[in-house]
Order: sequence, then C-alpha cells, then structure tokens
Amino acid sequence: MERVRGFFGVGAEGISKPMNLGNLVRSAHAFGASFVFLVNAHYTVRSARSDTSLAESHIPIYDFASPQEVVLPRGCRLVGVELVDEAIPLPSFRHPLRAAYVFGPEKGSLSPAMLARCDHVVRIPTRFCINLAVAGAIVMYDRLLSLGRFPERPLHEGGPPPEVVRLDAPLFIPHRHGR
Repeated sequence: MERVRGFFGVGAEGISKPMNLGNLVRSAHAFGASFVFLVNAHYTVRSARSDTSLAESHIPIYDFASPQEVVLPRGCRLVGVELVDEAIPLPSFRHPLRAAYVFGPEKGSLSPAMLARCDHVVRIPTRFCINLAVAGAIVMYDRLLSLGRFPERPLHEGGPPPEVVRLDAPLFIPHRHGR
C-alpha cells in the first residue's frame, strides 16, 4: 500500500449494527487508520464479528460516551460525514493532514452536539444515504487518492504507459531447455 502523508482516525456516533461496526473497523485497518473511536456506541468492536482482520489487536480503539468527551490528538481536525446541504462535496474537499472522520448512526444523522464539534462537514455526492461502512470506505479511499503518493492519472483511459525500452540495453533471450 502506498504511504500516505499525515495520519487519520475513523469514528462513529451511535452505531447500532455490529456488522457495520466490524466492516468500518476492518476498512479503517486496511486503509491504515491510526485509531478508531466510538461515541455512544451500542455495540463493542469485540461483538462485531465482521472484522476478520482483528483490527483491535493492531490499532487503538477509543470509546466515548458523548461528543463532548471526544479527545483527539493535538492538531487533529474533526471531519463529520453527513448528507446535508451545507456540507462540502467530498470530491471538492481537501483532506487535513491530521484528521478524524466521524460518521452518524445507521438510522439517523450526526447529533447537533457532534456537528458543533466538527471543523468540517463533508458529504458523499449520492442521491440518498448509503451504508455507514461503505461511506467510511469511500472517504478513506478518497483520502488515499488525494494524500497518497501516486502519479497523476493518465490523460487517456487505462493505466500509465509502459516503460520505454532503452535501445542501448542488452537484449535478453531466455534459454530454451531441451534443444
């Protein structure tokens, strides 16, 4: 995986479905999150059997009872992810180098108290709300694309052009056995 500048954490407020929690934590682990945090969660990571990566053994997971209790590393910006009109569309958002992304519950939105804590609020430009774990993966992938060390995309479809063959390089002819 490409090394990404800065660090990030992923959190959820009021999450109530263990499968979503497990998938979110597994994705956070896969994308290289530095930490996970839960606010007023109705399930624990241990009860989320869909985290087959055992993220809790590899990255710290913090539990908070309310948005007011959330403590983030110094300089870390809290970014709410919510489908509201005033939110910045994700493709137009510049990710902070130090960020914590927080997602709302499956059947609701981020609380007013959590939104008040956010430095930024972004939205994934969809017609309606999508699954919490899927939204988390999309935001983490967007962060990887924008802050990762990848070359620019090619102008035409497909991948980057193949390496140019040097004319002065020695020719390699594989040895054929049995002749």
